[in-house]
Amino acid sequence: MKQNNKKVALLMSGGVDSSYSAYLLKQQGYDVLGIYLKLHDKEDKHEVFIRNCRKVCAFLDLDFKIIEAKEEFKNAVYDEFIESYKRGETPNPCALCNPLMKFGLALNKAKEYGCEYIATGHYARISEINGIKRIQEAVDKTKDQSYFLYAISQDAIDRLIFPLGNMLKEEVKPKAFKALPILGDLESYKESQEICFVDTDYINILKKHTDVNKVGVVKDTHGNIVGEHKGYMQYTIGKRKGFSVKGAHEPHFVLKINPNENEIVVGKKEELKIFHVTAINKSLPETFNDGDYKAKVRYRSVPSDATISIKDDKIIASLKEPVYGVARGQALVIYKDDIVLGGGVIQ
Repeated sequence: MKQNNKKVALLMSGGVDSSYSAYLLKQQGYDVLGIYLKLHDKEDKHEVFIRNCRKVCAFLDLDFKIIEAKEEFKNAVYDEFIESYKRGETPNPCALCNPLMKFGLALNKAKEYGCEYIATGHYARISEINGIKRIQEAVDKTKDQSYFLYAISQDAIDRLIFPLGNMLKEEVKPKAFKALPILGDLESYKESQEICFVDTDYINILKKHTDVNKVGVVKDTHGNIVGEHKGYMQYTIGKRKGFSVKGAHEPHFVLKINPNENEIVVGKKEELKIFHVTAINKSLPETFNDGDYKAKVRYRSVPSDATISIKDDKIIASLKEPVYGVARGQALVIYKDDIVLGGGVIQ
């Protein structure tokens, strides 16, 4: 084991990835402090994940702390998640949580605990370009999470360590269970979820705060009423089920959501094509040069060739090939090759 005596705060979820990250960091000689963020109000989940974290930290002889941040999370992420759907948008809570909570609030706490670095089990890398550290895509492109990290501060990036960035997801699990036998049975172990406060469906969350079952009209692109829907918040751009279209002989897709009128506009797949995307700039620097880059409009999308320009506080992406199903509230993330340059929230 190497010795470097540098103290790192590892954000732990209770899952395999962050647990194995703890093992790797210790092997590399870091003084590791395990941190669990209590963000949502699902105490049964917290109980399971905290137990896993404690087990791993005890096995590795690491200090462990719990940070209570439910109120901050509710104000910064959860409430915005609800309001975004009310506005007819499709929010991205992880992209909001990362800069504000994990690499905002938790980073500040880590500094208070004397940590020089902060680490997570994200599948991403850090690369230095012209003396500036940047987020880079993970080696495992199928699990890459750089998209969700586009808005974190430079201070956070300068302190970040991603122990799993150079690994394939499929190799992490067997290595983790070999290194950490206290994790238990490999086959029965469940991963922590992407959106931590959603159990099954986001609709169940919205139902606690608003009426999602207001029946409304479906219109075509000419303004004609062609059917009925179950409530506009139950639809995202590109959805093709859950509403009626009179006399339709081929699939129709949601093209637009009008929340004030409780309407959705539908059309054929070809009408989903988008060549231009505008976003509110959140993290592209003032030094950014307009030009040709790669752009992603949602997590699972393939990066598109695009000409990117900044005007006032807006990012304008002109795509070389069309993308389908671009939704307001999602992130537009700009890449140079596999390096994240920044991004914004799609308008």
